[in-house]
Amino acid sequence: MATLTYVYADSMAVLGPLSLSHEPHSYDLCAIHAERLSAPQGWQIVRHEVFGEVGYGA
Repeated sequence: MATLTYVYADSMAVLGPLSLSHEPHSYDLCAIHAERLSAPQGWQIVRHEVFGEVGYGA
C-alpha cells in the first residue's frame, strides 16, 4: 500500500509509504496501482520507498 499526493505548483506526483493520517488531497493505493502509477506529460513522479520494517518492535 502507498499514499499518493500531488504538488500542482511543481507538476509533481509523490508516492510514499501509507500515511497514518487522513489528508484531504491524498489517495491510498494498493501495491498494484502504486506500481503502475503514471503521471501526465510534463509531470514527474517521486517515489519514496521504505526498506525493512517500520514501527515498534522493528
